Amino acid sequence: MTRQWPAPAKLNLFLYITGRRADGYHWLQTLFQFLEYGDTLTITPTAAGRIRLLNPIAGVAEEDNLIVRAARLLQRHCWAADDPAAPGADIQLEKVLPMGGGLGGGSSDAATVLIALNTQWHCGLDVATLAQLGLTLGADVPVFVRGEAAFAEGIGERLTPAAPAEKWYLVAVPPVSIATPRIFGDPELRRDAPPRSLAQLMATPFHNDCEPIARKHFSAVEQHLSWLLEYAPSRLTGTGACVFAEFDTEAAARQVLSQAPAWMRGFVARGVNVSPLHRALSGAH
Repeated sequence: MTRQWPAPAKLNLFLYITGRRADGYHWLQTLFQFLEYGDTLTITPTAAGRIRLLNPIAGVAEEDNLIVRAARLLQRHCWAADDPAAPGADIQLEKVLPMGGGLGGGSSDAATVLIALNTQWHCGLDVATLAQLGLTLGADVPVFVRGEAAFAEGIGERLTPAAPAEKWYLVAVPPVSIATPRIFGDPELRRDAPPRSLAQLMATPFHNDCEPIARKHFSAVEQHLSWLLEYAPSRLTGTGACVFAEFDTEAAARQVLSQAPAWMRGFVARGVNVSPLHRALSGAH
């Protein structure tokens, strides 16, 4: 049976880098919240065992696509390689989240595939197992699999449920794609933020340690953020390129968006602490 599933965006409401490991990965503390906005995946289980992405993303090889990799990972976990009973899937992606935007689009797509096919293939795996599988695809995948706003530590894999205020956001999308290594590799990146408890961090004005580097290297990020800061508290999400301003009401966010200059592209969405994917999942049973 064909089903549609949401793959929501996320914001990093704050992001602090507390150190760097010998292997180059960074220790961090960040707060994830979902948006009621994102990609949509339409998934049809098949009997052939073949995983097909019906509308591949230009410039992304199939074996590198997180959607295909997630489906094959779950398939291998639940069935032997030569099992003729192994199911397949046809997957259609409606892509609205920008690549290299810091909104978690690829990770969210992968998590949605794991959750959706676990349901549609009747695998019966629990969320903790799916999150472990997701971690092998990327550090941000588990938070999307678990589906609740979370305080993340370590390299982003240690998650503690959190409940930040569910504000409205104007998210601006600069016309650039930022590769995470470009930010994390910069020698000027601050890497010595003091580790703090979630309670301490929630009581402090939010900040993103990656923001000065993104603003330095990408004039479009600097331009968009400077404009937003005239209207509301605004920050970079993740390593960018997207930036967001926070508002207490939808009307206030839309009012500012209506004044946006012609060079700014953006959208308004509500922050939510339970993922739209998990709300869809509860309706699938």
